[in-house]
Amino acid sequence: MEKKRNKTTKQFVPSMERKASGCNWERFQTLYSNTKTDEATEEKNISQNRHPKPKKIHSTFHMDSLENNHKVIKNKENKSLTKQIAMDCEMVGIGDGTESMIARVSIVNKYGDCVYDKYVKPREKIVDYRTAVSGIRPEHLQNGENFNIVQKEVADILKGRILVGHALKHDLNVLYLSHPRRYWRDTSRYKPFRHISKGNTPSLKKLAHELLGKEIQIGEHNSVEDARAAMQLYMLYKNKWESERKH
Repeated sequence: MEKKRNKTTKQFVPSMERKASGCNWERFQTLYSNTKTDEATEEKNISQNRHPKPKKIHSTFHMDSLENNHKVIKNKENKSLTKQIAMDCEMVGIGDGTESMIARVSIVNKYGDCVYDKYVKPREKIVDYRTAVSGIRPEHLQNGENFNIVQKEVADILKGRILVGHALKHDLNVLYLSHPRRYWRDTSRYKPFRHISKGNTPSLKKLAHELLGKEIQIGEHNSVEDARAAMQLYMLYKNKWESERKH
């Protein structure tokens, strides 16, 4: 059984958040209370690569020495890791173009500070950079990090932490990582959020607009911005989210 979490955890308030009267939270609460909760149909697994896959490892991976943490935390201000982290990945197309391969992974802490952000060297021929959505261009990947290094670094960061994100399954799949489900906080699967889209899977863009009062993903996506939006959603409704998990 998980230990009871401290309810006094400082909440991260989005810098671009509108005043309460400008958000749709009041309407959302009414909608939530009057709507039956339905289990959403599981999304189909993402297409598997036709080529041999990297070995899947668990996020309980432990590096020989935590001395390397300063290498894992990229930004120069050395922002600290927190119990809750949010991750988002950008992907490019391989194979017939519908298969996905990781091109960038970004992680922020509960305050929205970026603690990890790396481009990843391609392991296969890229047939579609999906730039209009991913924001990825060939020059971004030329000096990218080796996939195996990124995989191990991310696994070390995830170890024992609550992982926040939107459609986390896809991000973990392209990293060939697993993470205990009890530590997932997926904004695409949280039932109250799904009522925003009448039971369907809501987009992160829609949730950010409706509940945070901010616009994201205008044009090309940015994995740091998306990770921050997911964390903001979680932290704003953290008490409700965690209390529901105990029942």
